[in-house]
Amino acid sequence: MDADKVVGVEVPASTANVGPGFDVLAAAVDLRLTAWTTERGDERVEVVGEGAGEIPTGDSNLIWRMFVAYCERFGVEPPDVSLRATSEIPLERGLGSSAAAAVAGVTLARALTGAGGRDQDLIDLVADKEGHADNAAAAVLGGIVAVVDGRARRFEPGRDLAPVLCIPEMRQSTTVARGILPEFVSLADAAGNAGRAAVVLAGLTGSIPLDSCDMRDVLHEPSRFEVMPESGRLVHALRADGIATCLSGAGPAVLALTGVSDRGAADRVREVAGRGWTVRASRWDRAGAAVCPPTVVPG
Repeated sequence: MDADKVVGVEVPASTANVGPGFDVLAAAVDLRLTAWTTERGDERVEVVGEGAGEIPTGDSNLIWRMFVAYCERFGVEPPDVSLRATSEIPLERGLGSSAAAAVAGVTLARALTGAGGRDQDLIDLVADKEGHADNAAAAVLGGIVAVVDGRARRFEPGRDLAPVLCIPEMRQSTTVARGILPEFVSLADAAGNAGRAAVVLAGLTGSIPLDSCDMRDVLHEPSRFEVMPESGRLVHALRADGIATCLSGAGPAVLALTGVSDRGAADRVREVAGRGWTVRASRWDRAGAAVCPPTVVPG
């Protein structure tokens, strides 16, 4: 492949729901998946980093499937290339690994073919094929997103809060975590969650202080804590310590929101989490999916 045909993209991880914002709110964080095109090789996709050895490398690979889906949607022949992908995003932890892969595929295809499409078109395509419009929107747009009636709206994260990611050794299939949710909720519970979601969004953007009580959810977390008791223990313990905390996506990872000026916050989270958890002081990803400069794309 000629050097000028090489295309690479970086896509962030994402944490969805953010407490009471079930299937609506999500945020991009600074773990990344990088993918780029290579000359056609024996394998369709070479996988490095998280998922190496367990993610399919043939045409069933999610990045490639979404690459092809983009080409079909916009009426171009899929270029016969191979892809190389390296990821920092742990699988099946509630940090949007599948959404990042899907977004990488459509973003690569748009950059390589030049067939067009708005960011919202990419979000719609990923949501249609892979689900998780909230994760997809955060991965495409970066920052904080709210997805309402399928339309993604982006908000700039405030400067006073920083995410701390608590990543357990255990995994949890999103499909399984989805299947245990209640089929019906009361009107009072739905109204309470909607109100807290509005407050959380205001807190994430820096409009108001965010209180740990604001993160309480009654739609998805109670059911999921029954099958992820260690995640529930950590969330409740950190909230009791005054730290705004929630399950990340479908779990079992946990998101804690700490003050940027609170230098010891990550250490306190780490102490409460204990063994079996990797606690990572993180940052918001404000850029979203981006085409890499040539110097960033590995040779």
